[in-house]
Amino acid sequence: MNIIIYTDGGCTGNPGPGGWGSVLLVDGKEILLSGGDESTTNNKMELTAVIKALEYIGAEFGFKNNLSIYTDSQYVKNGITSWIINWEKNGWKTAAKKPVKNKELWIELRTLTKMTEIKWFWVKGHSGDKYNEICDSLVAEERAKFF
Repeated sequence: MNIIIYTDGGCTGNPGPGGWGSVLLVDGKEILLSGGDESTTNNKMELTAVIKALEYIGAEFGFKNNLSIYTDSQYVKNGITSWIINWEKNGWKTAAKKPVKNKELWIELRTLTKMTEIKWFWVKGHSGDKYNEICDSLVAEERAKFF
């Protein structure tokens, strides 16, 4: 089974009220997931969107699928495909020897990504990509719940 996941996250103010959204494309069906937090950061919401999508896939379909993840966050894509290798080697310190922000979320994401093979793609936000725009709308709806 091929599963395509689109994710987005954001907040008003940084930190501030935020939301995350995911669209899962499974056998021609669109599955929408979303949530929010009263006080969060953009990066936390971007990471949470991917984590929640992967948790859902694992629970509903198992991890024996071909997964493609599209994110408009270079932070998430580069973090999980490149930076995390050195963070782990360096005791969760950045190249500048500072603690990695959102370490707990990165560890959670890393654990989930080790369960299956994932192809990662970056998509430009607010560029008319149908599913990225749906994710963005979900984020906005979740954020609005705190105002």
